[in-house]
Amino acid sequence: MSPSEPNRLIYASPNGDLWHLLFDPTTGHSFVRHTGNIASGGHVTDFSLATFLASGRNGPEHQALWRLIGSLISADHMNASTALS
Repeated sequence: MSPSEPNRLIYASPNGDLWHLLFDPTTGHSFVRHTGNIASGGHVTDFSLATFLASGRNGPEHQALWRLIGSLISADHMNASTALS
């Protein structure tokens, strides 16, 4: 991941695995990148949002992304309410 690549940490597991939400300005699409811990080889795998979200809801990394999505919707709703006041 380059320092200029827009990203947000979704979840860091106790074993060192990382999940980031990234945006590709070339395609205009967001995606999830999983980086395995060093002990497991540190492999990097990219998932489309649809694939990642369809793969389950029970993992803590999935729950963290759903919370992030929910917080964005809540924040957007609060901003809209304030604008109407």
